[in-house]
Amino acid sequence: MKALILSDIHGSAIAARQALSFYEKWNCDRIFLLGDTLYHGPRNPLPAGHGPMGVVEALLPYRDIITAVRGNCDADVDLMMLEFPIQDEYAVVKDDNATLFLSHGHIFMPECFPADALHTLSPGDPELDGIPVNAYLYGHTHIWKLEKNFKDVLLVNPGSTSLPKGGNPPTFGLYESANGASPARFSIHKLDDGSEIKSVVFPITSC
Repeated sequence: MKALILSDIHGSAIAARQALSFYEKWNCDRIFLLGDTLYHGPRNPLPAGHGPMGVVEALLPYRDIITAVRGNCDADVDLMMLEFPIQDEYAVVKDDNATLFLSHGHIFMPECFPADALHTLSPGDPELDGIPVNAYLYGHTHIWKLEKNFKDVLLVNPGSTSLPKGGNPPTFGLYESANGASPARFSIHKLDDGSEIKSVVFPITSC
């Protein structure tokens, strides 16, 4: 699996198209969409290239390979425009020895998110209960992050493609499955040219 990780597009068709161009360039086969996709939000300025219908059109060809969660700015009317299922609070992706938890970040606080969260969230589910979470993928803050919290869960925030904060450039993330001797890997990239800012691997070590 090679998954493009996008969050907080906030209706920028330009940012959406630019980010999706890396799906083809890097031969990805999945997209993880972490919320706040169409609406710019009342506290945010209009991003460059604002055009929610352009975002809808850009995402449409990928609808069958998107795993998406709902953000705090995603209203029902927005979700009606997107032709793929969107999980209301979280989604779980299992990949070989890695279990990835996807949520926007406004409901489940990343800093204290525990590895055994699925025991509480999915009690009795034979596929999830008791399975430790290796990485929590989220957005919301518009600030990229790639580090473990004190609960030993890797926090993966791809930042925002259109409205980054904290002096950061627009960014996105990438997840690559383990392949032979190569371990699974997360990385954060600049939107303008795809250059890598930071990466980590499983078992989690900086590289």
